[in-house]
Amino acid sequence: MADGYNRFNSGGQFYYQPQQQHHNQRTLQQSHRNGSPVSGSRGLFQPNADTPSPNRSPGTHSPAYNMFNHGNHRQNHGLLSGGSHQSYQPQINLAKQYQSHGAGHTSHHMNNHHGDHNGIGGSANTYSNHQHNSSLSTLSNATPHFTPAHLQNGSISNAGVLSKPHGDHWNEQIREYEKLKHSGEKAHYYARTTPHVSRVPGSSGNGANDRGEEEGRERRRAADEPEEENVWQAIDFGGQGLKCMAGSLFKYNFLKKIYFNHNKLSYLPVQIGEMRSLTVLDLSFNELYELPPEIGMLTKLKRLLLFENKLSDLPYEVGSLHQLDFLGIEGNPMRNDYVERIADHGTKEFVKFMREQAEPPAPPQPREWHYLGEAEPADVEKFRVMSWNVLCDRGATQTQYGYAALDSLTWDRRRGAILDEIRTRDADIVALQEVDIESYDEFFRPNLAAEDYKGVFWPKNRAQTMMEKEAVRVDGCATFFKNSKYILLAKEVIVFRKEAIARADMKGSHDIYNRVMNKDHIAVVIFLENRQTGSRLMVVNVHLAWEPYLADVKVIQTAILLEQLKKLADNYAKHPPCTDKEVFRYAAQDTVDGADSIRPEHLPSVKYDDALSLPIVICSDLNSTKDSGVHELVSQGSLASTHKEIEGYSYGDLTRNGMSHPFSLKSSYSEIGELPFTNYTPDFKEVIDYIWFATSALQVTGLLGEVDPEYLKRVPGFPNFHFPSDHLALMVEFAVKGRRERKVVEADFGNGNNGRRDGRDRGREGSR
Repeated sequence: MADGYNRFNSGGQFYYQPQQQHHNQRTLQQSHRNGSPVSGSRGLFQPNADTPSPNRSPGTHSPAYNMFNHGNHRQNHGLLSGGSHQSYQPQINLAKQYQSHGAGHTSHHMNNHHGDHNGIGGSANTYSNHQHNSSLSTLSNATPHFTPAHLQNGSISNAGVLSKPHGDHWNEQIREYEKLKHSGEKAHYYARTTPHVSRVPGSSGNGANDRGEEEGRERRRAADEPEEENVWQAIDFGGQGLKCMAGSLFKYNFLKKIYFNHNKLSYLPVQIGEMRSLTVLDLSFNELYELPPEIGMLTKLKRLLLFENKLSDLPYEVGSLHQLDFLGIEGNPMRNDYVERIADHGTKEFVKFMREQAEPPAPPQPREWHYLGEAEPADVEKFRVMSWNVLCDRGATQTQYGYAALDSLTWDRRRGAILDEIRTRDADIVALQEVDIESYDEFFRPNLAAEDYKGVFWPKNRAQTMMEKEAVRVDGCATFFKNSKYILLAKEVIVFRKEAIARADMKGSHDIYNRVMNKDHIAVVIFLENRQTGSRLMVVNVHLAWEPYLADVKVIQTAILLEQLKKLADNYAKHPPCTDKEVFRYAAQDTVDGADSIRPEHLPSVKYDDALSLPIVICSDLNSTKDSGVHELVSQGSLASTHKEIEGYSYGDLTRNGMSHPFSLKSSYSEIGELPFTNYTPDFKEVIDYIWFATSALQVTGLLGEVDPEYLKRVPGFPNFHFPSDHLALMVEFAVKGRRERKVVEADFGNGNNGRRDGRDRGREGSR
């Protein structure tokens, strides 16, 4: 008892005053006795920090006996208050048991010691048999100074709620928490310690090694998509005592890492949802009570650190963070079920749980209908066209759309939403892309038949070489039209690779075989006549290759499409008049309530002089943006052979002489400057779907507008509960322009014969 106090706190000229004790090999498994001094390093230099033990001095079999007399212990623990005020950095390239441990361990328990342990003055030992475990966040219940659910600094620990011993997932929480807790003394901790921004020459090379495989992936991405040089991607506001995030910060939406740890932030602005490039967000050691739902917009996040805040709950939008590898919550008064789920299953499983438990977001405001131009006369013929890539069942996987709940990806649910949208819009013509054979035969055709639609469908070319069981999952293009309004005069499918290989100028081209022949995309063409007015309409439904690296292939597919459309239009312009325009009816449908049905008057078929006078509508998923060669070719009518997307490739005359087409085509949505996007995912938000029309015969009178912008602030991507595809449905109303009859003008040469020469009536000749 006499030496119980001073035994552990005797002064000296060194930081440690080791006692020259030796003991033989033994196994120590006893735990601390109640009231024994806490074995933290702070006790060495703050004599009054721990209450002296009222019991006798620790026995020789106590873990406290000779606890400071191990060589490895002296070398590997950093000092909290040494004279030089240094913090020893971890040693690298050593086995785990040899690396130093950060200073500030709140408690230290020794167990399972094996082998001889000599004092500092003793002979050197091999430490392979020396093991020690650190309790980094909580103290034993036997320790009288603290309650087991609280840390020494008064912070709440979640470990106390765990009903089982700590697993690997929770141990990772503790390690990350402890590592960051002691960085608060240093402002801009990350900026000072990140290797690639170190001022020491040559240190960036080591940083690359530390980042490992992730850095390798970034380098590969950089090779594919070069970034501007000297663009900074991270910012460190740590340890500044800041109470809010400045609004100007959110203008830098290219940032990938934001460190806002060890500040006084009490709320997170909703503008955080605009930082969609973030992979790391550290908000640890602040005063946050809640996270905004907009946190779910950060789908690229890999690390979200929320240590030591006042969070008791998390928004379900965390479930959208499908790439999140680590979520730090230690030090928060968090819900027990969340803590246990993370401890038992880890971050990935917790994110999945939140995603599947989330309620659907509030529905958006209806898409606005835009009326264009002046009011048209009542007798002007109008029709509405819908175009939609519906995302086939095979493509809607959680691997591809990890931010979407599993229920929102199921085909049964999505196809029902697609059918409801078609019924609600009630378009005269509906062009769908990515419809597989099974869905067309068993769902769309029978259900849309009940809505007065008839359909024409072709799958992609590869279905012809597959077994029937596999072929039913091949997608293609399906076009439906109102049977009561239109008669189907002709239909055709254009297989791009088949047409390409048939061209004499392309035979022998390696690029045709290596690039174009690998893609089996198609276009479906139907030729319709309005039963009542007799006007005719050519409707094209096309879907091009999606791969960004196949820009040249998409250009060739487009050139072949337009070339084939010219041939078809030439034939359709000569199509004979339609004589039978009556809608087929069953006997039971001949009358309604015993009264004779009123049959509309059918006008004769309209004659067209040539292909360019035909009304043409092209419904397309071109997978090409406005600055692409595909868009330029369709909208401008030509594409030079020197265009960057085809330069260096050999595709016969198309690349030797350039390509062109005779049609005057315009994007319907160009009337309002295009939509903000037609394809919406976290990584891609662009216009790639179009409804083109021949300006010589048609005029746009109405458009379906954009999605509610407020709704999009909390939705990272489609599909979801309200939008069954990653593409938007496009819908346009057209008016058929009146055809100007050619008038015969008879010249009067003043000789009284009204322009007749040699007995011939040139006016009559011109009219025949």
